[in-house]
Amino acid sequence: MTRMDNKIVPNTLEKNADWWRGAVIYQIYPRSFQDSTGSGTGDLKGIADRLPHIADLGVDAIWISPFFKSPMADFGYDVSDYCDVDPMFGTLADFDHLVSAAHALNLKVMIDLVLSHTSEEHPWFAQSRSTKDNAKSDWYVWSDPKPDGTPPNNWLSIFGGSAWQWDARREQYYLHNFLTSQPDLNFHTPAVQDALLDVAQFWLDRGVDGFRLDTINFYVHDAELRDNPALPPEERNATIAPSVNPYNHQIHLYSKNRPENFAFLWKLRALMDQYGAAAVGEVGDAQRGLEIMGEYTAGDDLMQMCYAFEFLSKEQPTAARIAEVLTKVDDVASDGWACWAFSNHDVERHISRWTLSDAAARLMTTLIHCLRGSVCLYQGEELGLAEAEVAFEDLQDPYGIEFWPEYKGRDGCRTPMVWQNSNSHGGFTDATPWLPVSEAHLHKSVAAQTEDPSAMLHHYRAAIALRRAHPALSAGEHSDLGSTGSVLHFKRTLGQADLFCAFNLSDTEAGISLPDGQWSQIGHDLGSAPITNSVVKLAPWQPLLAQRNS
Repeated sequence: MTRMDNKIVPNTLEKNADWWRGAVIYQIYPRSFQDSTGSGTGDLKGIADRLPHIADLGVDAIWISPFFKSPMADFGYDVSDYCDVDPMFGTLADFDHLVSAAHALNLKVMIDLVLSHTSEEHPWFAQSRSTKDNAKSDWYVWSDPKPDGTPPNNWLSIFGGSAWQWDARREQYYLHNFLTSQPDLNFHTPAVQDALLDVAQFWLDRGVDGFRLDTINFYVHDAELRDNPALPPEERNATIAPSVNPYNHQIHLYSKNRPENFAFLWKLRALMDQYGAAAVGEVGDAQRGLEIMGEYTAGDDLMQMCYAFEFLSKEQPTAARIAEVLTKVDDVASDGWACWAFSNHDVERHISRWTLSDAAARLMTTLIHCLRGSVCLYQGEELGLAEAEVAFEDLQDPYGIEFWPEYKGRDGCRTPMVWQNSNSHGGFTDATPWLPVSEAHLHKSVAAQTEDPSAMLHHYRAAIALRRAHPALSAGEHSDLGSTGSVLHFKRTLGQADLFCAFNLSDTEAGISLPDGQWSQIGHDLGSAPITNSVVKLAPWQPLLAQRNS
């Protein structure tokens, strides 16, 4: 009998089950947010201490990257115990305190569940690899070699090389879509799905409001272990893996994106609905990301939100490109819900990735808060931080170490938060930090920007406040989507509220015609262009935000 059969619903059930729709979610990378113990690594107590900063932004929820027990080969994305906190981050009591502190500030708490794989140090895997006939022998993906001793098929790992690792104990290969120390769970085994649902319920019972689901489209593999077909060179891109990685040479038809995944997602949604909880799934696919996002969020019995990588790629977001992506979402995910992000812990910070000026960065901030869908912000983004330079000898990320120097890995977006510029570690720690604090970041600290009304921090606060003040931006429909030259434009509507949004994504002046009717300017503190007639001139990187007069 599972915990699901003996469910105890907390007394603090969320009354608004749609709290996630249009929410702004702030991602915290716990190793790099705040060290409260002098270890040089961030922790849960440090997060709790810094929650007022997040609440002051006006966001709705926090997403905390993994803090579970782990050997940290992939910094917590290799879990050895799903139901306990790694000592470097604190204790379960520290987590409970964090949840209480967040809720007191009206912040929802979402945690990062890594369900597709575990660490090789997880007790489940230790038992599974011990023999071919133990109770957990089929909890991971095992296969005999081909007659010549080679792996069972051509599947590749995102971290480079074959996705299969030989294990001498069983004289079989096991599947790992990521590091060899991250064996994939076998979702074709019902007991595995039950155990993972128990994990979700464990944290729901502790008061979490939802989950970010790592690599949600990787859960289920093809039971027949068929070879992936080749991807034509002209269709390859580096959205998911760097261009130097052969992972980009395949259509991952059988190693992920399997239709059998829906059965598990239905069960997980049914469990979350009992708690008023929500999830945002990470869809990692370079060719079908938007389609899968639509499939996984359609209706009311799958995931509430998903995000793909279209705006996390290196491709410069021109007006035409953004209109193309949003139009495709309307086509393939009209019944679903997107969650938009420009930066996170896996990609180069967008200010550097897209080489944005200060004006361009401000416009993109305003833009993301006007899009239909929910929004994820990444810690330090509100400070306008660029990618940090990390020397090879300081690298921690196995991905960067493997593909250096063509790909420098993810450490540059994971360096510690800068809270003040009065010491060399930015107020993050009194010890030597696990990654060096960027000197270029120090003058952009929270303390410095709080005192400067013109700083990027206040622009983020204003953009979030605009979204809160106009429910049409967070929960409304959009229409009349298009691009005219360098200007992206669309309408947002909810009930009688009708908004018009236009964004000049260029270094030159542009004009845009207002739709028929009488319009008033909104978003003054975001630099919205004044309305003097039906054709509005937009300065370089200037938005036009207008509300139809009733």
